[in-house]
Amino acid sequence: MDTLALEAKANGQEKKSSAPRPRPKPPKKAKRIVYFEVEIMDAKTKEKLLLLDKVEPTSTILDIKALFHKSNPQWYPARQSLRLDPKGKGLKDEDILQTLPVGTTASFYFSDLGAQIAWGTVFLSECYGPLLIYLMFYFRLPFIYAPKYDFSSSKHWVVHLACMCHSFHYVKRILETLFIHRISHGTMPLRNIFKNCSYYWCFAAWMAYYINHPLYTPPYYGQQQVKTALIIFLFCQVGNFSINITLRNLKCPGSKVKKIPHPTKNPFTWIFALVSCPNYTYELGSWMGFTVMTQCLPVAFFTIVGFVLMTVWARGKHRNYRKEFHDYPTLRSPILPFIL
Repeated sequence: MDTLALEAKANGQEKKSSAPRPRPKPPKKAKRIVYFEVEIMDAKTKEKLLLLDKVEPTSTILDIKALFHKSNPQWYPARQSLRLDPKGKGLKDEDILQTLPVGTTASFYFSDLGAQIAWGTVFLSECYGPLLIYLMFYFRLPFIYAPKYDFSSSKHWVVHLACMCHSFHYVKRILETLFIHRISHGTMPLRNIFKNCSYYWCFAAWMAYYINHPLYTPPYYGQQQVKTALIIFLFCQVGNFSINITLRNLKCPGSKVKKIPHPTKNPFTWIFALVSCPNYTYELGSWMGFTVMTQCLPVAFFTIVGFVLMTVWARGKHRNYRKEFHDYPTLRSPILPFIL
């Protein structure tokens, strides 16, 4: 029996050794890269500005702008707008060439956006101006009121409280711009800084002139009105800060991926269930509180104008949310729950 077992084992080994070995798989052939030819033309004159040969299909619009900048140093990437149609919408920097509706020969139309400035610089300019201008009127610097009131102080405590609230608001905005906000758009046209700053600076001067005027009279209902308005103001300031923190946490540094904001454990964010832009809702509430506190017509006018502007911005963002996210909550309104 042992002899038979040994013979069977030997025969099995011979069969295994005689079995053909599997042939190694041939190496995969490298995929052929189809390069693009990119033509950049002036959107107004249709004149050919540049022809780029052998552009990789994975190149982004920002890469193409950088190549265009090498040949035309006066037009840096932030100043360029590239479109598929002369009157079409500008392409995003992160758009990839091979995903665009173009052939291997792609034509782009160039428009000059003009001199650009960083959004952060604009935001800071908008805030520093009102902060300093208001303090000039509060301390009653010369040439603002009559000479006998130079560097004098108001006898009404609401005037000092209003100065603290106004200063707190703009210091908060400055700190948020420096440490919290993640701005998706890097730049804006330089001319906009004059328009934006004129709006904030002029209104700040108009408000400050009357609130700090020697003949200013306190609110009609006295301390009760001022204290109620102060509670509204502080509540909305905390709410606005909470919303800005929530929006910041939605984005990773350097990312442009958009997400739907939702309420968190913070009670001030629960308004997200009803409103798309609660940061504007709280901002409006802050200025309404400041209006009631000071009982000043220029402040009321600034609040109304701000409400109109913020409504336009909120409607635009609400429209974009609904366009980008098919599962966007239908119960939400742009700025005021169930109303607007």
